[in-house]
Amino acid sequence: MRTINSIAVLVMVMALSSCGNEDFPQVRELAERIIPEHHESFVFEAVEDSSDCYEISMHGEKVLIRASNANSAAVGLNHYLKNYCLTTVSWDARNPVEMPDELPSVEGTVKVNAHCGDRFFLNYCTFGYTMPWWGWNEWERFIDWMALNGVTMPLAITGQEAVWQKVWMKHGLTDEQVRSYFSGPAHLPWHRMSNIDYWQGPLPQEWIDGQAELQKKILKRERELGMTPILPAFAGHVPKELADVYPSIDTTRVSYWGGFADEYRCTFLAPMDSLYAEIQKDFLTVQTEMFGTDHIYGVDPFNEIDAPSWDPQTLGNMAAHIYGSMAAVDPEAVWLQMGWLFYADPAHWTQENIRSFLRAVPQDRLIMLDYYCEFTEIWKQTQEFYGQPYIWCYLGNFGGNTMMSGNFRTVSSRIDDALANGGDNLIGMGSTLEGFGVNMFMYEYILERAWDTGMSDDEWIEVLADRRLGYADEGVRKAWRTLCDEVYTEHSKTGHATLTCAHPALEGNWHWTTKPSTNYPVETLWNVWETLLSAESDRDTYEYDVVNVGRQVLGDHFMAVRDQFTEAYKSGNLPLMQEKAAMMLDIIDDMDRLVACHPEF
Repeated sequence: MRTINSIAVLVMVMALSSCGNEDFPQVRELAERIIPEHHESFVFEAVEDSSDCYEISMHGEKVLIRASNANSAAVGLNHYLKNYCLTTVSWDARNPVEMPDELPSVEGTVKVNAHCGDRFFLNYCTFGYTMPWWGWNEWERFIDWMALNGVTMPLAITGQEAVWQKVWMKHGLTDEQVRSYFSGPAHLPWHRMSNIDYWQGPLPQEWIDGQAELQKKILKRERELGMTPILPAFAGHVPKELADVYPSIDTTRVSYWGGFADEYRCTFLAPMDSLYAEIQKDFLTVQTEMFGTDHIYGVDPFNEIDAPSWDPQTLGNMAAHIYGSMAAVDPEAVWLQMGWLFYADPAHWTQENIRSFLRAVPQDRLIMLDYYCEFTEIWKQTQEFYGQPYIWCYLGNFGGNTMMSGNFRTVSSRIDDALANGGDNLIGMGSTLEGFGVNMFMYEYILERAWDTGMSDDEWIEVLADRRLGYADEGVRKAWRTLCDEVYTEHSKTGHATLTCAHPALEGNWHWTTKPSTNYPVETLWNVWETLLSAESDRDTYEYDVVNVGRQVLGDHFMAVRDQFTEAYKSGNLPLMQEKAAMMLDIIDDMDRLVACHPEF
């Protein structure tokens, strides 16, 4: 009997020891950062499975998360936090992670497989509209959020000016010329996309050095959490002063962009010029020395600017040389290209031109981002990008706009369609948001749809309502269903914001930079706000939602009062004009007081 008991104890100890193996210590550290009081209640274990998957079950009193890799383990942790603890981990470091005192148990084993192994996130513009002043504190929380939501391919373009500074000075430019060529920090994305040069330069050396050190931290953490950061490569954008060093090089001035004066126009070096491959080699060599490489490079030569030629054969020749210059340095190189240019300029990017451009790159060495799928799906117009791998992306936010927008049900049906009919070369899903703002749940939804959770949209909405409030309440669930069914019905637009953000105008909106259009009656959102206000919760997420819906309600109401002011003006009713003017100012004051109630605003 003693022997049997001893064997039983030994088996139990071995089992506990096995479950205690730190297969994913980086995920353990993530848990310790976001839920320090509970992190020891989780066990992370690797599972031998060629597919991207995770499993959640109990081992004694601990939550056991088994996964195929660190990234999937983080997604498994987030699945438990959202669906069992009713907890939301925000991408904003100021927002607390609110946990129950005791962790709920899991019945049986929950296993979830990924529909697709690649999940992309970010946009060049996000680094200008949202991130230019971020330090490590903001980045650390955001990287944790990306891991928890399964991002595997984050755009990683911070700090590249330190690389370019070395490259351009090697090619004979002075320090002052190089730092003046760069734009100021908030406009660097548009410099990097070949849209503007010199604007608000010179870039301070302290900034260049500090961003390079920040990039090293970013890349280290992203790689630890199973991500493949997308670093840049040379796309042809050069300082105009380079022609003084190499008088015979083949360069052109790009087309005017964004209303900037001629002095800020960019210069493009033809990929067929022999200097192109030399600069590519220098850039990738220096960048790899500084930041390492994961072999996928973001290259976007013609973002919202004209190509030097619209001849299909020339476009194909340029694409072949761009890729060839990368492959000569890194034989494993894969080119990642935004599909935005095909949407933004359909007159020039005909199907013949697109086909020539894409097919000039070897098969499977180019990945296309279908950039704005909630509005226009390019994969349907191009025979699935003529066979090259592509990622279905939701944009959702232009310019960090603050409108409550996003066509939830349309997005859902389009994802279903893409997964069913998008072809074998649909390799992933993701988001290309230009800025963070007020609709985080939409990005959580998009990234979760990359996984086969078995959860319907209506079930997902119910859990969303519960975790925002902290408990189940049918009224709040109904409010969130109304939001998803009746308010979040319109795709995001450039300039999408309430009229309070606009230059004053008696009618309509003064300029495209503010578009206050909505697809719902103002009363619908008033009713949602009333429902939220009638609930009781001390959750930070609940308080955020009350403020967020409220400031949208007030912004919508402002436009109605502005229209009443205009009618009073047209009829010459001065007392009514004064009354409505006072109301508009009061609404703005109320919005100001309301958004002061939550730090994220």
